[in-house]
Amino acid sequence: MVPVWAQIPGFPRQTESLASGARRSPLTLMAVAGLSLALIAGSINPADARPAPASFAGLVEDVAPAVVNIAVVQRGEVRAQGPRSMPDDLPFGNDPNLREFFERFFGPGGRPDGNQAEPRRPRQGAGSGFIIDAEGYVVTNNHVIDGADEITVTLKDGASYEAELIGADPRTDLALLKVDAEGPLPFVEFGESDGLRPGDWVVAVGNPFGLGGSVTAGIVSARGRDLPGGSLIDFIQIDAPINRGNSGGPTFDTQGAVIGVNTAIYSPNGGSVGIGFAIPSNLASRIVDDLRDDGKVERGWLGVRIQPVTPDIAEGFGMAAAEGALVAAVEPDSPAAKAGLRAGDVVTAWDGKTVVRVKDLSQLVAETPVDKATSMQVWRDREPLELTVVTGAVPGEEQVSGLPGPQSGAAEDPAEAELGDTGVTVTSLDEEARETLGLTESDSGVVIVDIAPDSPAARSGLQRGDVIRSITLEPVKTPSEAVDRIEALQEAGESVATIKAVRRGSESFFALRLSQA
Repeated sequence: MVPVWAQIPGFPRQTESLASGARRSPLTLMAVAGLSLALIAGSINPADARPAPASFAGLVEDVAPAVVNIAVVQRGEVRAQGPRSMPDDLPFGNDPNLREFFERFFGPGGRPDGNQAEPRRPRQGAGSGFIIDAEGYVVTNNHVIDGADEITVTLKDGASYEAELIGADPRTDLALLKVDAEGPLPFVEFGESDGLRPGDWVVAVGNPFGLGGSVTAGIVSARGRDLPGGSLIDFIQIDAPINRGNSGGPTFDTQGAVIGVNTAIYSPNGGSVGIGFAIPSNLASRIVDDLRDDGKVERGWLGVRIQPVTPDIAEGFGMAAAEGALVAAVEPDSPAAKAGLRAGDVVTAWDGKTVVRVKDLSQLVAETPVDKATSMQVWRDREPLELTVVTGAVPGEEQVSGLPGPQSGAAEDPAEAELGDTGVTVTSLDEEARETLGLTESDSGVVIVDIAPDSPAARSGLQRGDVIRSITLEPVKTPSEAVDRIEALQEAGESVATIKAVRRGSESFFALRLSQA
């Protein structure tokens, strides 16, 4: 099974297969293909320090019949016969162009003898899930069933059913299945996750390592946890021991309500170390309702690329605090573009709700109905401004996202200019530089050809090969314009220059510290 971070950009990938010979890498973060966690958040007065319940047996007896084991079979693609077949772990992996090259010269399957390929052995995996109504709808993780050709749901009493996939949402790692039984099935209901507090009791019922029907207990360790790429989820962290096979299982409060869907663990060795993550029920219930309605999830879309507001950027923009989501780029003809949003704007509120983190805007936009007119507070030119935007539907994948990683390697040019004492050396965008950086004639700016070690530029995150488009929101097209702009800021007593630069085709902002003239 594919762990949650295989579905979220930025995570390493790892297979959760029960087939013999499956590889395991010691990832720091590891998805648990079937973890069933149960939060036991009691209605405890904050002033009270109550002891642990004497037993969770009554709770487990009530909810365990609705917790199911999920077995999947993935038939996979084909591979060549015989001892000389092309191995799966070649450096080029599944690159279709390189595989086509090998097959062109060595025959189908990449074999020198040209023998035909044979089917791979089916891969099997296991996870957890839970029934949410008597009709047989089952909730689990998307990574538990992703790519499966067969899905089997087994209840506590041993009854097994072939499951139909109703819909899945990789962005939140949730999936909805349906089984048909002769009569009503035991089920559990979603509860309220917003009221959970660190210290509330938790209990887990699931299918670790395929054992089935295992129960663990613990507490809520933290709220609002971030996992790389999980921009739409504020994960609940719990310490109830959970392992491989628990993914997709429910987390319960002391009243037996589901307040989380277990998705991942943090582990240096692949086993439980008491740090697990669950999707809050308030989010999960909304996603499940959408999947049940038409098999898909519809989210609001703004059409921007955003990045955090650092203290230096906030200072450069004249903001009182480093809060909000900085717009690095606006998609052409997007809802943001139509609303007048610009690169360099900082979104500070959405529909009356304050935006403190980049993640806040991603979540608020995603939760907004398509075609809804929404007010948006932005910070522009050192002043607040209100815009109205009509949200669109996501075109394929979520467009509100972070920016890609660094890139270096620009072509050097003898016509260079140093930007004061910042440590940046730039040159013009000539034909060679445009070709090297994949830019067109319409692209403007200056190319960074050198960054002095231990300079303000080095500490800002700027790199060789970055194309500076503007300095403190004023466009620059030549090295002399860039020099003049930096000097003007220094003479004006400014301490920070906000640099908009292009890297790997994406624009982002950097805060460059200035030495005073």
